[in-house]
Amino acid sequence: MPLKRVNSFKYLGHWVTDDLKDNVDIERERRALSVRCNMLARRFARCKDEVKITLFKAYCQSLYTCSLWVSFTQRAYSALRVQYNNAFRVLLGLPRFCSASTMFAEAHTDGFHAIIRKRSASLLERLRGSTNGILRALADRWDSPLLGRWLSLHVSSAM
Repeated sequence: MPLKRVNSFKYLGHWVTDDLKDNVDIERERRALSVRCNMLARRFARCKDEVKITLFKAYCQSLYTCSLWVSFTQRAYSALRVQYNNAFRVLLGLPRFCSASTMFAEAHTDGFHAIIRKRSASLLERLRGSTNGILRALADRWDSPLLGRWLSLHVSSAM
């Protein structure tokens, strides 16, 4: 029986495309983040900031499958980062152009890049600690895309 060829498909919630780029999945996450944040902002507008921050951490910091993103355009990645920052601003009623690093620091909340770094490190640690030899081998290969992404997130390029 002939197989149907598709350009993209969803597997366990992650979009896989024929070019193996992550832009479609990043856009899925950007839209989902927008929906979640707008719901929180509407339903909890009168709550204290501490409650809103707790809700933001619970509902907006998951960034599902972000640790798998290794090949994407800067445009798609930046759009998600801006959405994340704006979601926090909207939820807390902060001015549109306030400093993202300052607002996250004052709220004792991880910013976008910290979330991505933590998720990437967590995946690599879980793969290396796996009882599955194939997963361990993939995580330890120097040419592994996941290891390359981890290095790009954790190693300074100021040389």
